[in-house]
Amino acid sequence: MMRYFNRVFKLGRWLILSVCVSILLISLLGVDVQAAVKTAPWMVTFFGPPESPISSAVAVPPIKAYYWTSGTVPPVIDPNAPAGSRERYGDTKTQAIGTLERIQSLLQESGLSLSDVIYLRVYLVADPFKGNTVDYQGWFDAYAQFFNNPTNPVKVARSTLAVAGLVNPDWLIEIEAVAVYPKVGKSFPWYLLFH
Repeated sequence: MMRYFNRVFKLGRWLILSVCVSILLISLLGVDVQAAVKTAPWMVTFFGPPESPISSAVAVPPIKAYYWTSGTVPPVIDPNAPAGSRERYGDTKTQAIGTLERIQSLLQESGLSLSDVIYLRVYLVADPFKGNTVDYQGWFDAYAQFFNNPTNPVKVARSTLAVAGLVNPDWLIEIEAVAVYPKVGKSFPWYLLFH
């Protein structure tokens, strides 16, 4: 019985230390500490101006478990279309929608949803059908269908990068997502607490 209490006490000390260090780091980085203090210490906290479509930062408490996807790419929309044609994968917006739908399916398989996503890293390639320019607006329009809207008000932290190319020359986008399990429940990976 004493070993159990010692273990709980030790876990509690680490939890308190983690919260204190997190608040210190947040304050050193210039993030709004008042917002972090006002929310419960077990809740994910999003920072940034309300008019922005994305968050400038996200604070995740130590008791939460993360879910990371690998780079997810767009599905073929017309398998009969020749490689290199617009019809095979679509434009940037179409590819982004297909990629976000794939991520949505991956999340659902793990008991999560897009509202649990806290961060996206997006790689965009110049569109040869648009004068070899990167179609940022196509990506922004697709993002708006899945985030920062009445259905899903979450505004993720996000990086969008233009890159020279992806594995398949027909792909115009690849997305990595990071989500956090919202609460301890059936889908929570309990084994992570005891590693």
